Amino acid sequence: QVQLVESGGGLVQAGGFLRLACTASGRTFRTYARAWFRQAPGKEREFVAAINWKYGYSDYADSMKGRFTISRDNSDNTVYLQMNSLKPEDTAVYYCAAGQTEILSRAPLHYDYWGQGTQVTVSS
Repeated sequence: QVQLVESGGGLVQAGGFLRLACTASGRTFRTYARAWFRQAPGKEREFVAAINWKYGYSDYADSMKGRFTISRDNSDNTVYLQMNSLKPEDTAVYYCAAGQTEILSRAPLHYDYWGQGTQVTVSS
C-alpha cells in the first residue's frame, strides 16, 4: 500500500499564491505517476497536473498552464504544486494521487492511491 498526505492548503486572496505538498510513504516503488486533482462543491473531480516520477516530464490542464507548476523531490518522496495568480474559481479541495503506470493520465480512474485532500480557498 501507498499512503499520501497533503499539506499546504489554506485561505488566500485572489492574485496570491500557495504551495501544496504531498508526501508518499509505504510501497512507493510501485508508483510512477503522481498527480493533483481538485474538486469544487457540486462539481466532478478535475485534473490539475501530473508528473512522471522517474523522468520528471509533466502535463497540465489548459486552465492551469502558466500559473501552476508541479515538481518532485525524489529524496523524500514529495510532489509539490506551486500555485500562482490564484483566482476565486481555483477554490476546491485539492487531492494528490499516485498511479502504478508511467502514463500521465488525466482521468482519476487511472490512479490507484489518493490522499485525503487539502482545502484551498481563494477570496475575491
